[in-house]
Amino acid sequence: MPPRASKRKSVPPNSSTVTSSDGRSVSNKAKTKGMEKIDRLFNTYANSSLGMIDPEGIEALCADLGVDYTDVRILMLAWKLKSEKQGYFTREEWQTGLKALGVDSLSKLKKALPELEKEVEKPSNYEDFYTYAFRYCLTEEKQKSVDIESICELLNLVLGVQFRPQVDSLVEYLKIQNDYKVINADQWINFLRFCKEISFPDLRNYDANQAWPLILDNFVEWMREKQS
Repeated sequence: MPPRASKRKSVPPNSSTVTSSDGRSVSNKAKTKGMEKIDRLFNTYANSSLGMIDPEGIEALCADLGVDYTDVRILMLAWKLKSEKQGYFTREEWQTGLKALGVDSLSKLKKALPELEKEVEKPSNYEDFYTYAFRYCLTEEKQKSVDIESICELLNLVLGVQFRPQVDSLVEYLKIQNDYKVINADQWINFLRFCKEISFPDLRNYDANQAWPLILDNFVEWMREKQS
């Protein structure tokens, strides 16, 4: 675990006009120092030969944060960093994301995780996070769909807390059905729409004539057969 960062000295209110002996403003020096601390934290976990934090580095980060590698908050962190490749954080992603979070040390990052959860839970952010979670699973170039097993894990991770009954039934169905081996982005988005819009478990307002994916028509038919 990297050493705990020392407390930054307070900057005078008119810091933008206060200059040091080398002519740089105090506020600019503080910003530079903050970015240096962010970089040092990055270097603690980065694979030097790759120049980025790899899966092993993320596991080490999780251990130091005291969270599991599969914790949804790590996916939330990847969302905040706008990580483009699953299991990897570039220096630029790390710098931009941590700056947006307002943290420059491990202890501050740990304290920021609950706030990050609140940020993601806002309706204005949640659908973006949900969509990102699917894209994050597209690990191959030109890949457009995700296998059923991974989708079931992802549903539990990102929807399980808010929509546990729906997720449990949907996951059960996905695991026993044989029509679909993978799920595409449109089907994924409609899983969220289904959870938000359809009365459950009675399904009384589900209309198969509306623009629902066939997989959800099949799921509802399966649910109704079970209930009867």
